[in-house]
Amino acid sequence: MKHSSYTAQCGVCKQNAGEVDIPGGVIWENSNWLVRHGPPPSPLVGWTMFHAQRHVQGPAHFNDAEAAQFGPVLRHVSSAIEQVTGAPRVYFVAFGESVPHMHAHLIPRYADMPQADVAFGVADILRSTAKGERAAADPAKALDFAAKLKAFLIKNPPPK
Repeated sequence: MKHSSYTAQCGVCKQNAGEVDIPGGVIWENSNWLVRHGPPPSPLVGWTMFHAQRHVQGPAHFNDAEAAQFGPVLRHVSSAIEQVTGAPRVYFVAFGESVPHMHAHLIPRYADMPQADVAFGVADILRSTAKGERAAADPAKALDFAAKLKAFLIKNPPPK
């Protein structure tokens, strides 16, 4: 959706507005939030992005509607990722430095991940995949995850 706060220089605004191809498309959205799979090359199947629809830097600047929905929607989507992937937990990572538009990474921490790849090590997975030093997740599996998460959220939508 193209929000009234759309900024042409913002990559997240462009993604939310459908101006950037997102493999798997939009998984779920409402007037405040958008969920999609991470962009290729994806470090892990299920690496999911959680965007504010409005061009807003982060929680300190949320309006009342965004603030009221943030926790409940985030909890619901994180739980859905756990259920769809079988991962025992989902990391929530948001720095807001690369793009000043609230976007968070929801990252499944699979039970069989090497210890070096968990906690802060997950950032190394992203960096090494982006540099081509590590194989990206299978794009077909990422698309399959996106379709399964979308179907799950259609059946079990996040709270309003």
